[in-house]
Amino acid sequence: MQIPTRKMNDGNEIPVIGLGTGGMKGSDGAATITSAIHNGYRLIDSAYNYENEGTVGEAVRRISVAREDLFITSKLPGRYHHYKDAVKTIQESLYRANLDYYDLYLIHWPNPKQGHYVEAWQALIDAKKWGLIRSIGVSNFLPEHMEHLEKETGVLPSINQIELHPFFNQAEQRKWHEKHDVITESWSPLARANDVFENKTIQAIAKKHRKSAGQIILRWHYQINAVSIPRSSSPIRQKENISIFDFKLDQNDMEILASLTKPEGRINGQHPAEYEEF
Repeated sequence: MQIPTRKMNDGNEIPVIGLGTGGMKGSDGAATITSAIHNGYRLIDSAYNYENEGTVGEAVRRISVAREDLFITSKLPGRYHHYKDAVKTIQESLYRANLDYYDLYLIHWPNPKQGHYVEAWQALIDAKKWGLIRSIGVSNFLPEHMEHLEKETGVLPSINQIELHPFFNQAEQRKWHEKHDVITESWSPLARANDVFENKTIQAIAKKHRKSAGQIILRWHYQINAVSIPRSSSPIRQKENISIFDFKLDQNDMEILASLTKPEGRINGQHPAEYEEF
């Protein structure tokens, strides 16, 4: 299956849907990721703090897909935001995965109380110049944080990966992204899956289109121009999650789904202005 791509503000392209790998480790994790790549996935999302960059690298070694046809992401943890620490950590990320470069590297959280995310951003900028990273971005940053990055370095992120799902649709944040040519990437795109799958409103739309509830939500992400990274270890569900390009939600569907959002809809209440990740 050929998954569409979106062009980022640096000219590189990213698949519109990929695989989240949180919790995927060891031989089982490598087999799951290998399965996803065989099923058509090309975007694989990891993080230093997931402690599975080596597992991702092992999956890449097991498959016959050319490295240049894959899009591998990892993320810098909060404890390594100081410039020299960030540079070493990016290198360590590559060593763990046995990769020559990452297609995308993100700052995982801004950790604004610590106040070192500009240093970390400069490290990513330099690592890109050195060829260690193809594209650079952030995760869980608020507009004020990204504006600060641009003011201090002159460089805006290509992507901001944020919590985004029907129960927390981040409409205002997405508007800011669109205005500034920053791609929105959704983590936990299906929220707590059971909440989505059992929601009667979503079930009704799914029945209308003869699709699963998960496919409806992932199609919604695609139509709001968000890249999504659903996590699934089931080969059947993996195939289902990327089989969303043969139908379209109508305007009424989109409005109904937009109405499901809640002001305090974050899954774990992790607000980027307060939450500190290490």
